[in-house]
Amino acid sequence: MDLETGIHQNHFKKESWRTVLTLAYQSLGVVYGDLSTSPLYVYTSTFADDIEHSETNEEIYGILSFVFWTLTIVPLLKYVFIVLKADDNGEGGTFALYSLLCRHARVNPLPSSQVVDEDLSMYKNDIINPAPSTLSARLKSALEKHRVLQKFLLLLALIGACMVIGDGVLSPAISVFSAVSGIELAMSKGHHQCSEAMFADLGHFSQLSIKIAFTSIVYPSLILAYMGQAAYLSQNHVVDNNYRIGFYVSVPERLRWPVLILAILAAVVGSQAIITGTFSIIKQCSALGCFPRVKIVHISSKTHGQIYIPEINWILMLLCLAVTIGFRDTKSMGNAAGLVVITVMLVTTCLMSLVIVLCWHQSVILAICFILFFGTLEVLYLSAALIKFLEGAWVPIALSFFFMSVMCVWHYGTLRQYEFDLQNTVSVDRLLSLGPGLGIVRVGGIGLIHTDLVSGIPSIFSHFVTNIPAFHQVLVFLCVKTVSIAHVKHEERFLVGHIGLREHHIYRCVVRYGYRDARVDDVKFENDLICSIAEYIRTGREGLDNAGEDSVKQREEMMVVGTPSTHLDGIQVCEDNDVANTELASTSELREIQSPPVIKPRKRVRFVIPKSPEIDRNVQDELRALMEARVAGVAYIMGHSYVRAKQGSSLMKKMVINFGYDFLRRNCRTNTYVLNVPPASTLEVGMVCHI
Repeated sequence: MDLETGIHQNHFKKESWRTVLTLAYQSLGVVYGDLSTSPLYVYTSTFADDIEHSETNEEIYGILSFVFWTLTIVPLLKYVFIVLKADDNGEGGTFALYSLLCRHARVNPLPSSQVVDEDLSMYKNDIINPAPSTLSARLKSALEKHRVLQKFLLLLALIGACMVIGDGVLSPAISVFSAVSGIELAMSKGHHQCSEAMFADLGHFSQLSIKIAFTSIVYPSLILAYMGQAAYLSQNHVVDNNYRIGFYVSVPERLRWPVLILAILAAVVGSQAIITGTFSIIKQCSALGCFPRVKIVHISSKTHGQIYIPEINWILMLLCLAVTIGFRDTKSMGNAAGLVVITVMLVTTCLMSLVIVLCWHQSVILAICFILFFGTLEVLYLSAALIKFLEGAWVPIALSFFFMSVMCVWHYGTLRQYEFDLQNTVSVDRLLSLGPGLGIVRVGGIGLIHTDLVSGIPSIFSHFVTNIPAFHQVLVFLCVKTVSIAHVKHEERFLVGHIGLREHHIYRCVVRYGYRDARVDDVKFENDLICSIAEYIRTGREGLDNAGEDSVKQREEMMVVGTPSTHLDGIQVCEDNDVANTELASTSELREIQSPPVIKPRKRVRFVIPKSPEIDRNVQDELRALMEARVAGVAYIMGHSYVRAKQGSSLMKKMVINFGYDFLRRNCRTNTYVLNVPPASTLEVGMVCHI
């Protein structure tokens, strides 16, 4: 069984034991890489030099007991047996909990959300409305009613995301630094992290495989490692006045070099795992409109979640170097890393208590017990970490404040710009009524107008038509958006509808992606888009063009259309290199509509249409018009807005919009780059927006 199949184990009812054990083995490096390197520095950062002045072993046994119960209560009891069950269709992490809450309580911050999105199969899983008289229903109503609570919920999720990014800076530094520090001891011959990686990486593995790996290998191995160090320290810390505390001193001298090499390799693997997790978190934030656009490279076409973000990788490298050079010891790094992990755990506890009530529909008392038991313990950890504020704990707070500021500014500016576009939409009748006065003409080809709006015509297009009074034979207002679920099935990805009457040849297409889906906008996407519109014309809109005014609302309705890869019995696009296959299909059960001969066409395009009840003449004409436009070529019309705060705005708003948001927009990736739009076919339209 290939890895891609293994990735989506959670969606199948049964898993083979061979697959489960394989995933459990793979999770040892990916999920537990950071956790497994913690014995390298926990005792060092905990005791520092204090143990040299102690004549008893009470402190050593106390720390061992503390570590043992922490490992037992937090990773084993909380995460393995409770939190792992709160997966979002097989995905884990802080944003998985947040997306669950968004669907069950309708607190989605995305302005482009539609009611029709709730019909997605993965959206509807396990959603049961509680009885109106229950406390769960009251809590749900309060979250949906009060915007302040919704913003607080988003802020909580962003805090967790920022801390995970901070962990991506600190964990590689402390892990590698601790591993390499053994070189000095070997040549001379002389805060416990849980990075809740097991939950964040749930999408790569199944719940059962993670449970098996942790309970059978990771948990007992860590306990034995800490016990071994404690035993050695208890016997030797009072023998030698020059004795140094560390992992490598408990290793026999003849084994130090092999253990050193193994530790360095483990630190590298663990560091890579947390860096990859940081990439995933930033991708999710960007997809949900909470982080500036960045270049996301999918390094594998088969392995789910294998991404690389160049900009973030360079930023993490520079910050890791700065932390290592600035601290130069594991004690300060441990203080900083401890605060990061504890904060993420506390955020998970808060979100999980809401999931218990709103998503699992359990008793409020059970949720209160959960947050009191785990939350109280984690608050104690947090208070202990904050005491070390001046000794390194200030670093993650500073990093989180920086990333939080970027996220909040970007989210606020994006939301305000969307509201501006929504308030300044124009109707198709208004647009077409300008035609005679402006001398608007229709030119050959398909115009794809990228917009964030899911309804109405954006003002950027009317601005374009006013200055260049011509647009294409077929217009498609294309909205590529993210919904609050991890994945959208291919057969539910395209949502297509008409704008105005059929003879206008104006369509709207909403392409929906999950926050963990890969966006591939290339020739295949273009063909899928054209085929979805053709299939919509063939199956969904017959007779509406002759309807009366009462059906205007009906004409604005949209229909879910599958892609050619998921509906092989639907319309397919064939070009010159597929002539042989087309002819074969035509001689069997398919019919085709061919484009009329033209002088030196750039390409021949055919719509292969399956046999079905007789197609209406108007439908045939509309399909032929779409095909002729496809032959003429596709042009991408992108809006490039210059955002400014409107007059009368507060000083804070002017600083956020005119400086913060404008700076981020000018220095992040453009829509054309992120959507992989061919530059030769792109037309950018500039416009100043006062928000």
